[in-house]
Amino acid sequence: MADHYFSAEPGSADVRRTVEARIWGREYTFTTATGVFSRDRLDIGTAVLLREVDAPTGSGTFLDLGCGYGPIACALAVETDAVVWAVDVNTRALELTAENAKAAGVADQVHAARPDDVPEDLRFDEIWSNPAIHIGKPELHKMLLRWLERLAPGGVAWFVVGKNLGGDSLQRWLTDQGYPCGRVGSAKGFRVLRATNADPRPS
Repeated sequence: MADHYFSAEPGSADVRRTVEARIWGREYTFTTATGVFSRDRLDIGTAVLLREVDAPTGSGTFLDLGCGYGPIACALAVETDAVVWAVDVNTRALELTAENAKAAGVADQVHAARPDDVPEDLRFDEIWSNPAIHIGKPELHKMLLRWLERLAPGGVAWFVVGKNLGGDSLQRWLTDQGYPCGRVGSAKGFRVLRATNADPRPS
């Protein structure tokens, strides 16, 4: 079976290269490899997300869900004092994220981890994700609910989803699940969504 970027253990040869990206006014050089998502460039959807949403500030605990080789996680850590958990099922992607965080000078802030290795008691002030739509709607919804349930009261989740891959229906579904969601941007066929946890109860 051919590798998918959501394969836990890519079977392809680990062939590495670098890609350049400009995120929130800063230049980055990321190491990528075969068997990971968008290895040849910063993914268009991710680029749209990072262009349509201003860089956060301050501190807190953030989650980059489906981190790939780590461009979002690294940029979040560079821009803030937050602890950033970069989560992916792909072990090669996690290795690259750790390497890229070190290169960006934020290795102490970025924790690359498989989903089951994230401490259960952690709650996230912000979630950022270009989610793996191609895993199918049932698995996508299951994954999103798993992590949205750990969004701190008043927390914010940012998603980018292709319009033709269900961006508008996902917006409605998130609201129906109790996470009021609005569209904050739309470019190159992608929707940028902002969902919130309005639940006032302590996490």
